Amino acid sequence: MKILVVEDEPKAASFLKQGLEEHRHEVDVAYDGQIGKRLALENEYDVIILDIIIPYMNGLELLKEIRKTSNVPVLLLTALGSTSDKVGGFDMGADDYLVKPFEFAELLARIQVISKRKGNIMAIGSKLTVGDLELNLDDKTVSREGKKINLTTKEYQLLEYLIRNKGKVVTRGDIARAVWDVQFDTGTNVIDVYVNFLRKKIDKDYATKFIHTQIGMGYIFRDA
Repeated sequence: MKILVVEDEPKAASFLKQGLEEHRHEVDVAYDGQIGKRLALENEYDVIILDIIIPYMNGLELLKEIRKTSNVPVLLLTALGSTSDKVGGFDMGADDYLVKPFEFAELLARIQVISKRKGNIMAIGSKLTVGDLELNLDDKTVSREGKKINLTTKEYQLLEYLIRNKGKVVTRGDIARAVWDVQFDTGTNVIDVYVNFLRKKIDKDYATKFIHTQIGMGYIFRDA
């Protein structure tokens, strides 16, 4: 694969480049956000590995620019590991998030997973409807009682997964694998944060609640 690494720390950049090239990947390195932006927009990459704290244009700003024109898989590789940092990264369009320090074998596994997503978007041209809630699978929009609900990409993917598993209890691990394609650390509450975001948008102002908590187990989507 052709991979772009955006990392301002020379030793870390060299370590990543050498390790990836040893696994037969072609690697370009950018040491700041502006160079990273130029390379990302001028070249075709299979994966971009992006630090957040980088000069001139931080990683999240760069990710926002990339997402204006490209759905290239992006893995955020950073020392910022709080739940809010992860949520912010995913909401900006990241495909995965790995906190430093990390095991190189895990990085390789994450790269392998997100690289399979590239171009894997299928327009089904149909809808999912539960009660007064409707998902348009063609244009990825959501409405309830005919009113449009604005969701982030991950919120939409989470909602679609819950609806497709209507009436079935899904664990946090199930959600992590299905929506993020990763195994989250047991100490993180990213899944719960996203479920709460979704509840506020699709359930809070309505009498019928769709998303329910099964204590000690996970969540279940039902319309009664």
